[in-house]
Amino acid sequence: MSELTNLTIADARDKLKSKDITSSELTEAFLSNIEAANASINAYVAVTADKAREMAKASDEKLSKREGGALEGIPLGIKDLFATQGVHTQACSHILDGFKPRYESTVTANLWADGAVMLGKLNMDEFAMGSSNETSYYGNVINPWRKSGSNEGLVPGGSSGGSAAAVAARMCMGATATDTGGSIRQPAALTGTVGIKPTYGRCSRWGTIAFASSLDQAGPITQTVRDSAILLKSMASVDAKDTTSVDIEVPDYEAAIGKSVKGLKIGIPAEYRVDGMSEEVDALWQKGIQWLKDAGAEIVDITLPHTKYALPAYYIVAPAEASSNLARYDGVRYGLRVPGKDIADMYERTRAEGFGEEVRRRILTGTYVLSAGYYDAYYLKAQKVRSLIKRDFDLAWANGVDAILTPATPSAAFAIGDKEMHSDPVKMYLQDVFTVTVNMAGLPGISVPAGLSSDGLPLGLQLIGKPFDESTLFQLGSVIEEAAGSFEPTAWWG
Repeated sequence: MSELTNLTIADARDKLKSKDITSSELTEAFLSNIEAANASINAYVAVTADKAREMAKASDEKLSKREGGALEGIPLGIKDLFATQGVHTQACSHILDGFKPRYESTVTANLWADGAVMLGKLNMDEFAMGSSNETSYYGNVINPWRKSGSNEGLVPGGSSGGSAAAVAARMCMGATATDTGGSIRQPAALTGTVGIKPTYGRCSRWGTIAFASSLDQAGPITQTVRDSAILLKSMASVDAKDTTSVDIEVPDYEAAIGKSVKGLKIGIPAEYRVDGMSEEVDALWQKGIQWLKDAGAEIVDITLPHTKYALPAYYIVAPAEASSNLARYDGVRYGLRVPGKDIADMYERTRAEGFGEEVRRRILTGTYVLSAGYYDAYYLKAQKVRSLIKRDFDLAWANGVDAILTPATPSAAFAIGDKEMHSDPVKMYLQDVFTVTVNMAGLPGISVPAGLSSDGLPLGLQLIGKPFDESTLFQLGSVIEEAAGSFEPTAWWG
């Protein structure tokens, strides 16, 4: 692992501007790391080495003329859910075999406009459906972290497991990710990285393959809170092509880092003390509370009474929207086509072969809850619960709470193929117990590495903020980051 790949985005940005390093040197260092590590970690499903070198060369020319953008020359990895023109974009699903779009997602277009360099496409749970990155058609990602004294392979979390693992293993400086029910924050927590899910509407969803349209939101995974602030500033924008994107000015998030948190009111919700949460996670939560108190924040107990209904309501709303969004994959226009005796048979065979088990499960669940006679009983009721969950948060903000501190996950990373997790899908769904409320209410949430388990695995704390108040999350997140110190895995790969 070269010294260049240990740089943060903030450090690399400064060194590129001062001409201490070139983007070409930086890009080559990361391409070397990918070559050494990807066979072991499986974070990338497509490496765009030639494209990366071309983009780095163009960045060096701009930097030499002092014309560089905010991310000029910074090498990034892109989750396989974002459309990248002429490059593999398959949501890690067999049904999108060979698909290379003729257009660019708004989020990635924003990054390229600011000078970022694309290293390749990152592995993920198929169509973003999963909490362990074990549903990918391209095989599971291996967490760069291992338990102390063990060689057992662990999951990196999901669905953005490739993004989190690539950042943790220094296979990119930062990565794009998406979060529908925790898919940025949960893998960030399990890999010792920082992941922010911004407010719904902060980043355009145009050109990002849809899972559940009212819940999906793009965000970055990075090494540090400052790097997340830098990346989100470039990713976020209003977009005429996405009517759910919001026309509110994108602030300078980086300016929030290092600001005093004295007087900020931090809510601690009683309902997040759930059955099955490890003692280590609870102890870490108490430590986080003390860190914020020591920094001058005021800690208050709050109640979010409808939290207990969030997970079941989410697993009605999300599959319902997924069943609708995934109806378009039929083998007619692009991707996989399995021949049949007539067009209906072709549809059935293509979808049966093209979708994996978890995606099929969610399509069937979603179709059921939307069907005649069940729509009111399930989908409509879940949407009402969603409104109540949002109201709980609104009441907290109305009572002067500035942000809420909770655990990010109920435990540290678990083993790949864990029998208990795979014997009952609900056990896997419980991985999202602390994160789904944020998506249901459309709020911003950040996961910050806060400590190590007794097995030496990373654990994260989550901060939840008011709508479009990501700046306060960066402000508070940097306090936790400074108090906790930095964590990185011992390289066992390559």
